Amino acid sequence: MKNSSVILLLLGLFSQSCGINSANANKEKLKNPIQKDTHTHSNCDEVRTIHLHLDLDVNFKEKTIYGVARHQISKHSCDTIIFDIKELKIKEVTLGSNKETPTNYAIGESDALLGQALSVKIDSNTTQVNIYYRTTKNTEALDWLSPELTTGGKYPYMYTQGQAILTRSWIPIQDTPMNRITYSADVRVPKGLLAIMSAANPIKKNQSGIYHFEMKQRIPAYLIALAVGDMKYTSLGNKCGVYSEPELAEACRYEFADLSKMMDAAESIYGEYRWDQYDLALLPYSFPFGGMENPRLTFANPTLLAGDRSLTSVIAHELAHSWSGNLVTNATWNDFWLNEGFTVYFENRIMEALYGEEHAAILALIEFQDLEAELERMKSSEHPEDTRLKLNLDNRNPDDGMTDIAYIKGAFFLRTLEAAAGREQFDTFIKEYFDTHAFKTITTEEFIVYLNTHLLEPFNIPFNTNEWIYETGLPDNCIRLNSDRLNQMIAFANRINSEQTIFNGKYKNLKRGDFISQEWQTFIRSLNPSISIKLMNEIDAQLKFSTDGNPALKSDWFCLSVKSGNKSMRPAAKKYLNKIGRRWYIECIYQACKDSKDPDDLKWAKNVFSTAQNNYHFVSKNTIRDILYN
Repeated sequence: MKNSSVILLLLGLFSQSCGINSANANKEKLKNPIQKDTHTHSNCDEVRTIHLHLDLDVNFKEKTIYGVARHQISKHSCDTIIFDIKELKIKEVTLGSNKETPTNYAIGESDALLGQALSVKIDSNTTQVNIYYRTTKNTEALDWLSPELTTGGKYPYMYTQGQAILTRSWIPIQDTPMNRITYSADVRVPKGLLAIMSAANPIKKNQSGIYHFEMKQRIPAYLIALAVGDMKYTSLGNKCGVYSEPELAEACRYEFADLSKMMDAAESIYGEYRWDQYDLALLPYSFPFGGMENPRLTFANPTLLAGDRSLTSVIAHELAHSWSGNLVTNATWNDFWLNEGFTVYFENRIMEALYGEEHAAILALIEFQDLEAELERMKSSEHPEDTRLKLNLDNRNPDDGMTDIAYIKGAFFLRTLEAAAGREQFDTFIKEYFDTHAFKTITTEEFIVYLNTHLLEPFNIPFNTNEWIYETGLPDNCIRLNSDRLNQMIAFANRINSEQTIFNGKYKNLKRGDFISQEWQTFIRSLNPSISIKLMNEIDAQLKFSTDGNPALKSDWFCLSVKSGNKSMRPAAKKYLNKIGRRWYIECIYQACKDSKDPDDLKWAKNVFSTAQNNYHFVSKNTIRDILYN
């Protein structure tokens, strides 16, 4: 106990800088004196940005951001500071704030994944580095949308997506989660449009088109975000609201009505919300994720507007990130499960507090279905070792680690820990964990030390931590959940599988509104892929999964249609794939086409992608391209 406390003190001291100590898997002694993020060129262990000011001009005509990134840097004794850049044009680099003086800089060799190192000459007295630059047409973080790709159809739209390592493609920066910074910005946009960032935001347009932003809490680079478009702000209660295109304002008001209650529930479980304001920004359909947890301003996909609040657990997830991920951040992308496993666990606790244990269990079981499918798929993948929580993504895209392993296996690790420790004791531990590591980064090894020192050892709780974190697959002691309602849907699907009856005869009074979306997802997933096309079409005619279902149901339904060889669903699926850019909803359909024994399915998918990719952000486009052509 005493030795562990000393280790924790040392770890706390190191975590204030970019070089972070880590403990070995056996928890007794330090293994690596300095943890290295292999996904950055930067030398933030020697000198680092402490505050960034951006002065930017957003030019929709040229689809370019012009500007200067002013880095206030830490005290140092080195003669060079290194930043990450990718597909940026560097115009000039200067030193100083009041009187700027040019300095020498060098741009390193280009790496397809990591971009380039921008090495800037400094001296021991340098306190500010100013990088004048512009983005290019190859900037991966930016999505420039023409008016027809928006709901209103009148104004263009632009947004950024920096996670994991794309911020370097629109800002020259030390692009590593190991360095947390404050930032401010002055952004000029065309008059008539509103700019918003992951910072303190305006709630209405001004006449000048110039907006000022301040983020006073320290955040990692991947959480710096910007969106520009025709937006209206709708208040949703105390300290929360939503930005959306005006045409979607009322739909947002209805769908996200429980946001204030979510915030109250979250604070009641794990303590104070520390970011002052929590708003949503509903982006266009090309946005590649359900949500992105940019602090103070979650970016959300309009697929969440299901009309029945059935998909709002995504918002609970992004809100939970205000504690796990944003407040306490994975030090490297190999530790990504620390962001997402905690967040999925916390998300479910919020949903339980609002809607009850049964509803939360249904949501968790749907996620577990996804996890089981992911585990099975990974057995025959190029990297079966990726079913571990702690990953080795050296020389690989960190997006490779953004799987259900980090999210769902990570959450069930914490669920199983909770069962072993008891909820009250476990909640005390997690709250203290957030408080202790607030606004810091942490490695998996540091977490193991903290877990042992503050929970397992003091309360004599035996637990197979190493098996969960460092071994593949799912440990035998994984907690198992049950839902009578989902069991009934599985039994119903099995009856359909065995009977192969005329659906709209025996079940003609069945309506989709009789069950919630997650129950229907379980039904669809439990149907046999060998289902007859005739029967599948009868089900669809009655329940309208392909036309009126929410995007989650459509995704599962179109996957089943590919597996069953039902080509009559192709027109609806094509329309869906051309509209939706949310990666999780579309990649399973493309993957089903790739895995199909019918070569015509892959040919059809490639044909659809050839036009649909114009409506996808780089993240989704890159994922689908890898599926179809690798």
